[in-house]
Amino acid sequence: MAEESRLRAVVTLAQGMAAARTPRESWRAAALGASHALGGSFAALSVWEREMGRLRVLVNAGERAPGEEEFPESESYPVHQFPEITEFLHELWANGGEPDAWVETADGGPAGGTGRDRAGYCHQRVAALRRRGRGCCVIAPIVLHGRAWGELYVARPLGAPVFDRSDADFATVLAAVVAAGLAQMKRLEEAERLAFTDALTGLANRRAVDARLDEAVERHRTEGVVVSLVVCDLNGLKQVNDTHGHAVGDRLLERFGSVLSLCGAMLPDTLAARLGGDEFCLIAVGPSTEEVVAAAEELCRRARELELGEGVACGIATTEGPVGPVTSARRLFRLADAAQYRAKAGRTTGPVVAGVEGPQDPVLRLADAPPPEGGGERRALRGREVPPPGRGDGRGTAPPGVARPTDDSGEFNP
Repeated sequence: MAEESRLRAVVTLAQGMAAARTPRESWRAAALGASHALGGSFAALSVWEREMGRLRVLVNAGERAPGEEEFPESESYPVHQFPEITEFLHELWANGGEPDAWVETADGGPAGGTGRDRAGYCHQRVAALRRRGRGCCVIAPIVLHGRAWGELYVARPLGAPVFDRSDADFATVLAAVVAAGLAQMKRLEEAERLAFTDALTGLANRRAVDARLDEAVERHRTEGVVVSLVVCDLNGLKQVNDTHGHAVGDRLLERFGSVLSLCGAMLPDTLAARLGGDEFCLIAVGPSTEEVVAAAEELCRRARELELGEGVACGIATTEGPVGPVTSARRLFRLADAAQYRAKAGRTTGPVVAGVEGPQDPVLRLADAPPPEGGGERRALRGREVPPPGRGDGRGTAPPGVARPTDDSGEFNP
């Protein structure tokens, strides 16, 4: 019957971690599941941060002592206070040992009396047990992808039966189940990260832009925060691809992505993204229009200095300016896209800002013009005539190569 109960507890722990939607939910499920399985009153999950030389607590679950937070921001312990972390998990296990669990008691001695117990390492844990009114604990190393990741800690209160060797062996099994759950969460996190990341440049992708811009415009509507969108078109990519090959073109995209990231870092709370093909953007939430324009000017300057390509056409739309009410991400996109289109048509070396020429700004007229029948929301304005960008320069239409084919959604086809 006891074996059946423990098997159910293992299944419950695994199911709890599988149902978690966030890392915190996963950590809590692991700690609570292990505590329940071992008949504990408290459990903690900690990660070994090698680069910081510390054991950092991720979650405290169950009956917490005064001062213990469920998700502590800064609860960590130098590993020199816990020699078993570095000696056993790193040295012994690396030399062929197994990551087994052990028991400590508040009276200062390990339970079980086997050679695997770490007597002499317990002074910090014993002090912690006494300080927090606990009688014993079992510590199980967590191994992830072949490396010591951290530990699972389960405690019982004073007066409760002390953990024995069978409990420690069971804790080792539970730690393995926890490791499997953590690995699954990491895979899900990586899949989610990839879903919002451009594979070539490592920047955010169009999906991430849509989500971020919708959220930003909603903040503008409810809080009045300034939202700015910078849309960039990398000039000369087709010529680089045709002349030097697509591998060189990809390197140009990567290098410009790095430049975009660098200039985006000039503005706090700014997302740098690749929309697709040769198009990129920055979403700035909070910085003033002047700050955004300065960053965009630096971007244009650095793009001109790239070894290949012909610089960048850059358009800016911001909720802080004479563009009229901006109540949707779609309108902000159309404004920035129209400004970028005018920069492309006029072959300007710096950014074009929507609305700077007042109510009759050609960019506003282009952005607000109805799309052609069957056109999409953004790329529909590609290939349309744009008012002349300069006095009598005769360039009233888009230069060759600006028009882009679109798919049924109106999105750019790289």
